[in-house]
Amino acid sequence: MSLLYSIDLFGTAIFAISGVLLAGRLKMDPFGVLVLASVTAIGGGTIRDMMIGATPVFWIHDNNYIWVIILTSLATMLIVRRPKRIPWYVLPVCDAIGLAAFVGIGVEKALSYQASYLIAVMMGVLTGCGGGIIRDILAREIPMVLRSEVYATACIAGGAIHTGLLTFGFTSNNAMLGGIFVTLAIRLAAIRWHLSLPTFALKRT
Repeated sequence: MSLLYSIDLFGTAIFAISGVLLAGRLKMDPFGVLVLASVTAIGGGTIRDMMIGATPVFWIHDNNYIWVIILTSLATMLIVRRPKRIPWYVLPVCDAIGLAAFVGIGVEKALSYQASYLIAVMMGVLTGCGGGIIRDILAREIPMVLRSEVYATACIAGGAIHTGLLTFGFTSNNAMLGGIFVTLAIRLAAIRWHLSLPTFALKRT
């Protein structure tokens, strides 16, 4: 099993957990939980594959992704049904880990389809943020990427480091791991210290 494939399945599981936890907070039924987990885990990658021409999309010809989502969702629902309170930081930290992994995967896959470095970074951002955007829309929340939190910015930074390391001669695996680390570090720092970007607001006259 390659490093990229292992990280891809790991990110799928982490994003599925993120979707399940949000569904639980909104008191969805089991079908709703599975839907939210699925769109969070594979939504961004699905859009990415359609845009770069990697069809059929990854989870259609490799059902391991679907099984990971189903099994992760069931396990998470069983675990979180315990009366013990879940710490507030579990959801954002899980989301940060999945985000970082998916950005690296998106950049690497786009490059494998001969995309330029700029497009590869954009595909990394889409892979990392796309599923979360769909998740939040279905949950009737403003997508995190559209708020002032340091979210898409972390993806851009990680993608830029990923492609930058390739420019300096690093191997694809090392470059991907470097980009993943940068994305994760920035996102966790933003969660820990409540970092945010300045907002754009029109003044009323």
